[in-house]
Parts: sequence; structure tokens; C-alpha cells
Amino acid sequence: MKIASIQMDIAWENKQENLRKAAQFIHSAKNDGCDIVVFPELFNVGFSMNINAFCEPGDGHTVSKLCELAKQFEINVIAGYPEKANTKARNVAISINRNGIVIGRYIKNHPFSFAHEDEFYEPGNNLVVFELDHVRCSMFICYDLRFPELFRMVAKNVALIFVIANWPEVRQHHWESLLKARAIENQCFIIGVNRTGKDGNDLIYAGGSHVYHPTGESLSRGGKNQTYLVTELNIDDVANVRKEFPFLEDMKYI
Repeated sequence: MKIASIQMDIAWENKQENLRKAAQFIHSAKNDGCDIVVFPELFNVGFSMNINAFCEPGDGHTVSKLCELAKQFEINVIAGYPEKANTKARNVAISINRNGIVIGRYIKNHPFSFAHEDEFYEPGNNLVVFELDHVRCSMFICYDLRFPELFRMVAKNVALIFVIANWPEVRQHHWESLLKARAIENQCFIIGVNRTGKDGNDLIYAGGSHVYHPTGESLSRGGKNQTYLVTELNIDDVANVRKEFPFLEDMKYI
């Protein structure tokens, strides 16, 4: 399975420009024989709290456009966007299959209270497991990465976990260390896709998108700039690692 991690320099609150970029990246990924294209958290607007201006329904323009592109290029897509809720918004990640159908939808369980995200985005209360090309997957969003119990709940049922983020440079070493830890402890592939550039809040992002093997080996890493990272995975490695080192069989909750 070949993954395209799209480490975007997200244009601040500019859906049109970000969707234009997304279309180009998806086209390139198809030409390179990729199976899945992964975009960062809130890829269409950035880490914006301007929810009244930019939130969309689940069948709004951003999702509809991504579904159209997935179907056109017959490729799987994962991306994050702000979704309308009742009084607040939801920070959502979706998985779209090659037929342009949304088959997985996840609401960020842990809005980032340190940056007051929880004042604008309501928390989710769900986990999601879905199949892309017969591979069982799950996904989480940014701050969720600091809560390993979420990953434990899906670990035995998946081979691949996506983490999409707007993770700032000031805590970059946490991002890479936690991704590696999640891969080792859950013995699965971890695909972490972060943004780059500077947002409207003057936060700087240093990319560092990363793909980790179930053993914790780094398979690929993005630098600080906008980049398109292609990584080929041998999905059988998950079963092989778990057979050789059956640590998950000893997992228990107290």
C-alpha cells in the first residue's frame, strides 16, 4: 500500500486556495500510483476559531469536492475540516473511498483546551474503524495523540492509524516522539500528517510529517516546508510483528 502524506502550507481561512492545492496533490498522488492521500487537520481553513464563517455541514462544499476528486482519480482520501454543530463546531476527520463515498467520520475527542479550542469546538465521543482497500484503519486528530488510551481501544482491530494535525513547532519534539511511541506500543503503522507554514494566529508549524513502522522504525519524514511524502507499506508486517512479539495479547484494563 502506497501512502501520500500531504504536508500543506495551509492558506489561512482560504477554502478556494486550499481546495485548489488539494486537487493538484490528489492528481499527483494518482500519477505516482498512491492508494491513499492524507491531508492535515482542518486542511481547508487552518486552525481557525472563526466557526460561524467557515464551518460546513457534513455534505457541504469541502466534503463534496473531496468526494468528487476521490471518485475522479479513483483514490482514497483522508482529510480534516470544521463541521457545523448546534452551538459550537466539530473538528472532523473523514475517510473517503475510491468510489467517492465517505466511509469513516471521526470527531476530535480532545479539543485543545490549552489554545481554547474547546470554547469553539465540541468534543467527540466516538472511535472509528474503517477499511480502505481491505486494510482496517482508524484515525485521530492532533491533541488526541497525547491520550494513548484512545489508540489502545482500536489497536487490536487495525493495521494502520492516521493522525492528522496542526501541531506547532514549539512542541515539535513531542509530536515525533509520541507518534513513534504509538507505533511501538500498538504494533501498527502510524501515519502522522502535520501542516507547515504560519497561520493567522502567528503560530509557526514545522511539518515533520512521519510514517512509523510497527517496530518504531522511521520509514519516512517530511522536513519543514510544504512537501508531498510518498511511503510504501507492507501491511503484512503488522501481523508478522504481532506474531513474533505477541505483546498485545497481554493487554488488560484495570
